[in-house]
Amino acid sequence: MDSSGQGEGAAEDTGTTGRSPEYRERLTHFIALLQDDDVSSRWKAAETLGRIGDPAATEDLIDALWDEDPRVRTKAVWALGRIGDDRAIPPLRRLYRMESEEAREDISEAIAAIGRSRAGTGPYDPSGR
Repeated sequence: MDSSGQGEGAAEDTGTTGRSPEYRERLTHFIALLQDDDVSSRWKAAETLGRIGDPAATEDLIDALWDEDPRVRTKAVWALGRIGDDRAIPPLRRLYRMESEEAREDISEAIAAIGRSRAGTGPYDPSGR
């Protein structure tokens, strides 16, 4: 039960409700690094966010799909597949139409992973977050 009066959906929207301030600070740090001038910082941030698996990073990772560097885009695709948030499917489909054959394979895998997650058979079962 949520005593804030916002209902259960509020926790699902942020993915950080009930987390420690240190956790939220780290998550915010890695999200901010997606905008860093250094490309290696951006792709490492995307990878780390995928490993954390918090849906609160979904929108920022979606923005990273349009990064100028293909390595950042690839890591963002991978991270979105790991997180399993279906908000990523439409932008992943748009990106699919614009990318190389190799990148399309990664995008297809991410979309499939999101589908498995929605079905509860992927690495991140939404009911278990």
